[in-house]
Amino acid sequence: MRPVNRHLVQPLRAFLGSFWAPTPASMRLWAAASVVVNAGITVTGAAVRVTGSGLGCPTWPQCTPESFVPAHNDVHSPVNMAIEFGNRLLTFLVLTVAVAGLVAALRLARRRPVLVRLAALLPAGVVAQALWGGLVVRSALNPVTVSVHFLISIGMIAAACALYARASEGDGPVVRLVHRDIRTLGLVLTAAVAVLLVAGVVVTGTGPHSGDEAATRFAFDIETVARIHADLVWAVVGITFALIFALHLTRAPWQVRRAALVLFAVELAQGVIGYVQYFLAVPAFLVGLHVLGATLVWIATLRVVALTRSRGPLDAAAENLLAEARV
Repeated sequence: MRPVNRHLVQPLRAFLGSFWAPTPASMRLWAAASVVVNAGITVTGAAVRVTGSGLGCPTWPQCTPESFVPAHNDVHSPVNMAIEFGNRLLTFLVLTVAVAGLVAALRLARRRPVLVRLAALLPAGVVAQALWGGLVVRSALNPVTVSVHFLISIGMIAAACALYARASEGDGPVVRLVHRDIRTLGLVLTAAVAVLLVAGVVVTGTGPHSGDEAATRFAFDIETVARIHADLVWAVVGITFALIFALHLTRAPWQVRRAALVLFAVELAQGVIGYVQYFLAVPAFLVGLHVLGATLVWIATLRVVALTRSRGPLDAAAENLLAEARV
């Protein structure tokens, strides 16, 4: 009998231990992984749309009426079917990470109910998103259902970011790390970015990349909604600049100031992409890149707000000892 390769066993044990005998550090890793995979599937969903593959699998839950996997037909090309089916498969990756994060929250040596509640939102969100995806397909990519599909992903990213933030701190009372008015400005910025994301899906649902030639679009004037979206972009950039200025004047903690500068840089890059795609007649590649930018703006905004307050340090050393004792 061939001996077991220790180089394979040790990484496997570490992986299983990361959620079955978790430490605060591994809990944060699973939360961060949830942020990454939810952001990733949001971007790949946009890729499905801009490549015209939204109905590559024309039925749900099957890919075709006769098969759960892509099968040859005369309506959709193999490439479109592969892109849409590949995006569906990514759902299982997102679900796996969500379930692992929930198990980790449940198995922490000192269970924290807030982490369990936040972690439970993620697998529930995956199921809701999958069911809604079926409605998107069955409605032949109605722009309302497609828009809500994207916004559900944005909500799941917010839940994953909240899980990461709470897994990185203790359970003491909330302590503001910045002036109260600056904290309020951060919340206003979050609301403004959320409105901007809604406006963005309206622009996409009105524009040329609807996911399939047979898909319907919003009956708005594309120039009008694009200008409204641009105005909201400038409003968000202005609020962010005001936030940076206020943080600098009040000598806020450097972590908050750095996060705000990162957000501002991401917004500027996103603005450049937006204007370039507008003047180039909205090429598909730049639309996908713009969705990635929108996702990063959302994550960076939530990060700034999370850093403006604290619930005290996490007693990671004690948690690690308890976790090691359980192994």
